[in-house]
Amino acid sequence: SPYRDPRKRTEREDLNCSLWQDNSMSVKRFAFVKFSEVTEQCFLLFSLILVMFLASLSGNALIALAIWTNPALHTPMYFFLANLSLLEIGYTCSTIPKMLQNLVSEARGISREGCAIQMFFFTLFGISECCLLAAMAFDRYMAICSPLHYATRMSHGMCVHLAMVSWGVGCIVGLGQTSYIFSLDFCSPCEIDHFFCDLPPVLALACGDTSHNEAAVFVAAILCISSPFLLIIASYGRILAAVLVMPSPEGRQKALSTCSSHLLVVTLFYGSGSVTYLRPKASRSPGVDKLLALFYTVVTSMLNPIIYSLRNKEVKTALRRTLGKKNVLTHR
Repeated sequence: SPYRDPRKRTEREDLNCSLWQDNSMSVKRFAFVKFSEVTEQCFLLFSLILVMFLASLSGNALIALAIWTNPALHTPMYFFLANLSLLEIGYTCSTIPKMLQNLVSEARGISREGCAIQMFFFTLFGISECCLLAAMAFDRYMAICSPLHYATRMSHGMCVHLAMVSWGVGCIVGLGQTSYIFSLDFCSPCEIDHFFCDLPPVLALACGDTSHNEAAVFVAAILCISSPFLLIIASYGRILAAVLVMPSPEGRQKALSTCSSHLLVVTLFYGSGSVTYLRPKASRSPGVDKLLALFYTVVTSMLNPIIYSLRNKEVKTALRRTLGKKNVLTHR
């Protein structure tokens, strides 16, 4: 497996792994491979990730708060955007705190149960975001291609239903994949060559034949990553066709501006995610997977609030009002 360290393990590492196993040789505790032996490099990456993590948390929290406290933004598009912000908060909180600890601490271990919990929540939030992005594309399709029926078809009940389906699919896939992978026995080497308990690197540590589990991960990726992406492409294909026949240049510009932010987010998220989970196993590399993981867990989560706030006048106005209310309250 590309995730296994090809170097010979030291006597100390073998002793540590043996202490983490029971009589059946099934690993009960994992350790994350150290990012670098150079302390300065670890602290530099720690600082960068911490800054991006705090920016992501504050940005997404502000957007969600601004939408919920401003009645003018109580529309389907902003309802989905608030849900996206909540997903991003959960997505980053499920992985980055442990990632930061591993970069600066010698205690880089994680229990089998802790690893399973992290994998479940990471998968839940990731798959839910894939489905929610497809729901957001459908909302834009209805607004632009069927404006006369938009208010009735995209009612509040329909929006809640689509959001619940997105969260529900993420929960089912996360529970199914995590249970299936952690029903296996894990053997030495017990180091995860990754920043967190992602599916491929953990699966690489399992004993015996894992072809069925790998097939399950691939099928889940096809159904929950590729299928929503194809729906998004189809929706924007219809949107583009409708925009091109609009008689007014102002109308075309307004329609495209409402979709450009969403398209940029989709490109960032699906681009890195597809490369990670859909490329052949033979071409996998721990170094590349770590870089992609940093991108779709830290960078995209930080960029999403910036993209939506900078390119959307209504969101910028709502953020100013929200921040203004906070300043008034703090000065009282």
